[in-house]
Amino acid sequence: MPENRGVAYMGPGKVEVQSIPFPRMEDPHGRKIEHGVILRIVSTNICGSDQHMVRGRTTAPKGLILGHEITGEVIEKGRDVLFLEKGDLVSVPFNIACGRCRACRERNTGVCLNVNPSRPGGAFGYVDMGGWVGGQAEYVLVPYADFNLLKFPDKAQAMAKIRDLTMLSDILPTGFHGARTAGVEVGSTVYVAGAGPVGMAAAASCQILGAAVVIVGDKIPERLAHARKMGFETVDIGAKASLAEQIEQILGVPEVDAAVDAVGFEASAHGNPHEAAPAAVLNSLMEVTAVGGGVGIPGLYVTEDPGAESEDARHGVLKVRIGKGWSKSLHFQTGQCPVLKYNRQLMQAILHDRLPIAKIVNATVISLDQAPEGYEQFDRGAAKKFVIDPNGLVGKVA
Repeated sequence: MPENRGVAYMGPGKVEVQSIPFPRMEDPHGRKIEHGVILRIVSTNICGSDQHMVRGRTTAPKGLILGHEITGEVIEKGRDVLFLEKGDLVSVPFNIACGRCRACRERNTGVCLNVNPSRPGGAFGYVDMGGWVGGQAEYVLVPYADFNLLKFPDKAQAMAKIRDLTMLSDILPTGFHGARTAGVEVGSTVYVAGAGPVGMAAAASCQILGAAVVIVGDKIPERLAHARKMGFETVDIGAKASLAEQIEQILGVPEVDAAVDAVGFEASAHGNPHEAAPAAVLNSLMEVTAVGGGVGIPGLYVTEDPGAESEDARHGVLKVRIGKGWSKSLHFQTGQCPVLKYNRQLMQAILHDRLPIAKIVNATVISLDQAPEGYEQFDRGAAKKFVIDPNGLVGKVA
């Protein structure tokens, strides 16, 4: 049996690569299953959601194997897996879904009712998401494989675009979901809060949906510079000028048709980027979104935040100006992106050269042993999306 190694969360600010058990065909409770596959991981990415845990802003336990953005090759399958074969190259949605419950049947795979006994929705390597082992490793188990996995139609073609296709597991569908739920369409003006990988993926999604102008806001100069390089307008939330004032300088009016929150609960106050203000993005988006417009909220908000400064925020209770949203007849959508709703068409956009997402998010390939360094750089605000290459397969692609 091959050995296995994975990236473990070892407490606030610390991750390390450890030897871990090779995957077995069993669920987190030790029950044997036959609907899963074992993957040799081709690529697995560091996500901002992982960073929330590593910063100590969740109740994640020490020893948790991280990683929910996975692309891999099938090396073993259970006898109930009918439509996948050994050697298939597949994208793994970060949502784990059974395919059988009411939520899954309605394509709400982010809130599957059967894969997590404590709450709706499951995910790989994430706190309170069912105990499924994460994929920042060499090998991983994926349950309900026939339902969950997206097989690439041509393996060689997929490997040639693997730096782009690795984004299908989470950030590209998540950004697209934020844009779609905000109501972005042809001719829209859009503000995206956050120039990290999800924000950049949302901005790219706005473009392919036909937006006329996409504005990206952040406090980190390196990220703002990269966003401008990719062709987006930018605003600096650390500037004294208000968000509305900066938008007006770009558009001639102090509002946009739609907005996307790609930041979440670790937000900063406008004009004071070192001040924690977990509801700041939501309130600012309600301020600058035109009446009747929409706000997509793919940014993560947690039920428990032990690192928050106030007692309310520690339990996910935020001071959101819902009256402002109500008075403007805004619509909102929150929650995990249902990746299976979007990943097939986004795959086609990548394969047919419509969406160079690796360039847009600045995909940067590192080895498994470099993962701790990748976390450190990402925490400092590097304008990069770190793609871990645990088995040396991405590096072989020219």
